[in-house]
Amino acid sequence: MSDWLKMSAADLGRGIECGEIDPLQLTHTYLEAIDAHPLRDRIYARVTHDRALSEATAAAKRARAGQRRSMLDGVPISWKDLYDSAGVGTESGSDLLLGRVPDQDALVLRNATAMGTVCLGKTHMSELAFSGLGLNPVKETPPCINDGDAVPGGSSSGAAASVAFGLAACGIGTDTGGSVRIPSAWNDLVGLKTTSGRISLEGVVPLCLKFDTVGPLARSVEDAALFLGVLEGAPAADLRGASLKGRRFADLQTVALDDLDDTVRAAHEMALDRLRAAGAEVVPLVVPELPEAMALSGVLFTAEAYGLWKEVIEASPDLMFPAILERFRAGGDVSGADYVAAWARIEQIRMVWDQASSGFDAVLCPTSPILPPNMARLLSEDDYYVHANLMALRNTRIGNLMGLCALSLPVGTASCGLQVLGQPDGEAALLRLGTAIERALA
Repeated sequence: MSDWLKMSAADLGRGIECGEIDPLQLTHTYLEAIDAHPLRDRIYARVTHDRALSEATAAAKRARAGQRRSMLDGVPISWKDLYDSAGVGTESGSDLLLGRVPDQDALVLRNATAMGTVCLGKTHMSELAFSGLGLNPVKETPPCINDGDAVPGGSSSGAAASVAFGLAACGIGTDTGGSVRIPSAWNDLVGLKTTSGRISLEGVVPLCLKFDTVGPLARSVEDAALFLGVLEGAPAADLRGASLKGRRFADLQTVALDDLDDTVRAAHEMALDRLRAAGAEVVPLVVPELPEAMALSGVLFTAEAYGLWKEVIEASPDLMFPAILERFRAGGDVSGADYVAAWARIEQIRMVWDQASSGFDAVLCPTSPILPPNMARLLSEDDYYVHANLMALRNTRIGNLMGLCALSLPVGTASCGLQVLGQPDGEAALLRLGTAIERALA
């Protein structure tokens, strides 16, 4: 049964389907592993034993009756602590929301439950989701699977750790500027950033509503596709027959390759070589307007985040980690005119991006230009923290600013990911490509 903790969600689902795995035994196995794990309290904010066992019992009955609701019916998963769950604390990693208990589930949690998934509990995260590092001195900082002294990436930090340490078959996170993809890359997982607006944010504690997206951190592209389906309450994308032969990819040169860690650079070049060996064409791409778009990030993200949270923050600012508080407050310096102008310019640059990338199946770059930073240095050196946070999110933020869907895939080098940027609402095509890329990188 311990092997179950390492299996993909899809393989667990197939095991349930053919009667080899009992959903109740599976859930007991996960709950026992969670409770026995020495890092449990750094990964899970709350474990929902009763709910998990109740849902697993129902899934087992459906399996015996041949009435399973989806491939993932009976599969246990974790949820980032910003998804409302009825009767269970949802605090978004912040003491500003201490004791907040919603009276109903978020819509995506309701969808996933209706499709049979089992809720194991809520995972720790960056405070109010406003950091790509995963460092949270207010609550807990989850571990990185590859470096015990480093942060795991954020803001879906506990979501990544729950999967990487074998304490959930998948973690459901959110991505505003890279919060699914960074922890996925640093913990050798697959992370899917969905197109803004595709999946409902009802019952999800917000950071920036124009950028917030729902997405899974998983063990395979197949898992990511299946979880996209259950989150939407819809059939999963058909991944059969995916191939790289004749595919044309852009290797993004602008911004994304600047100041790469040597290990990241070598891993990226190796990944591109494997794609070429599998029959793909990889062509350099320059988008001169991209640096201008990146420079507008501080206006767009901080202004909206502070606008949503100003009253709550300023009522009790001492409850916050100072680095996160400072980042929120920077939004107060943005004028309404500057915010409107920034959005108008971003829309123009998105049209430029669409034209520049239109001849390619996808655009490629390293998910993160750096490896997971040292936790002690982040806590003791302000300049190191600011630089590391900006660098961690730099490449992923391209996908958010350009309004794209995106995947991060492990490349075989610890804590290095390949980011695959698709088209808006092009998740099905992106996941098919991702399946073929995953096979080439294996």
